[in-house]
Amino acid sequence: MRVQMKNILCATDFSDFSNYTIPYGVALAREFEAKLYICHVIDLSSIAIYGEFQLNPVDQQNRIKKQAAEQLNEIIGKQAVLWEPLITVGHTADEVSRLVAEKEIDLVIAATRGRSGLKRLILGSVTERLMRVLTCPLLIVHSPKHKFVDPVHQKITLKKILVGCDFSPDSDLAFQHALSLAQEFEADLYLAHVIEPSASSVLLKPDKVLSEEIEQKLHQRITEKLMAMVPEDARNWCTPETCILQGQPYEALGHYAKTNEMDMIVLGVRGHGLVKTLLLGSTTDRVARQAPCPVLSVSTKAQNQ
Repeated sequence: MRVQMKNILCATDFSDFSNYTIPYGVALAREFEAKLYICHVIDLSSIAIYGEFQLNPVDQQNRIKKQAAEQLNEIIGKQAVLWEPLITVGHTADEVSRLVAEKEIDLVIAATRGRSGLKRLILGSVTERLMRVLTCPLLIVHSPKHKFVDPVHQKITLKKILVGCDFSPDSDLAFQHALSLAQEFEADLYLAHVIEPSASSVLLKPDKVLSEEIEQKLHQRITEKLMAMVPEDARNWCTPETCILQGQPYEALGHYAKTNEMDMIVLGVRGHGLVKTLLLGSTTDRVARQAPCPVLSVSTKAQNQ
């Protein structure tokens, strides 16, 4: 599988956080010779952020659209990249999802924070909602630090990619994307599986917990399964590393990424543990909000459309 990117979309609400997406979009568009769309969705329910109040609705929207277009042109500047502004009115996640289908977008780039405030606690972030509705991969960024793009020269320095593997269908697809990106940018590939603590192991007495011998066999089986995911021809250009972590997946993956200075984490949107996902939010979402580097979320939903 080779990742193809012909159309890339950056979503921005003009906040500092969301504007971090632009250098990534420009650099990736150049690398893949893709068309770049810069999208801003006007949410009339939050109209006060534009400095507008009770005015004629049509005049109000036209004024804000013109203002947004000027800001987009200012942000993109004189970058040598084929790009097009997309300014729409509505709910951000719904509008971006619609544009993905309309423009045949291959990758969306969004930030984890924007103008959400307390809404995050009630409705979840826009990025989290995008993660669940998009039919294409979503690259999530949230900091100018630990980036794999030089914002001045738009040069991509993607050297270490960590992919979470729980052997679910979404996880397998995430691995395919990670493998393709590793080949594209000659990056090192790290395959991680997290063993979560079970309630039974916590309650058991120490002498009843899995013996060291059984634990070693388990680790060996997982390692073999991880290595079996790597095609033989891929071993000609990379030497994949495997790592078996323990704890809560979002904590373990984030800590490993930080300790080993990863440039990107690739995860499937859906994995095992449906009840936990419904109650606490997906592992991918929690990793994205805490990770020290950009996170690429991938879903099999994209293949099923």
